[in-house]
Amino acid sequence: MGYKYKPSKSVAKRFKVTKTGKVKAHHGFTSHLMSSRTANRRRKLRKPQLLHEGHARNMRQFMGVSARKPNQIAHERRLAEAAKGEQAAGAQA
Repeated sequence: MGYKYKPSKSVAKRFKVTKTGKVKAHHGFTSHLMSSRTANRRRKLRKPQLLHEGHARNMRQFMGVSARKPNQIAHERRLAEAAKGEQAAGAQA
């Protein structure tokens, strides 16, 4: 019998995976000493950040959702959009 993969619960609590496979995380440096930061920076720190793809790939693997690949999904969407554009151009001609 093979080993059953157990996803990392700590990673699952800290990160969220979007439908396309991008990984969202909370910003750091938000716990105290916020008065020294500008209002613009404080507003930006409230919102989630997207992890770079190298780190995101590792986090998806830890969570057990490594089948979602945002670069592949974006590529397929671009191809579908290009094909749709060619069909529209062909219909007009």
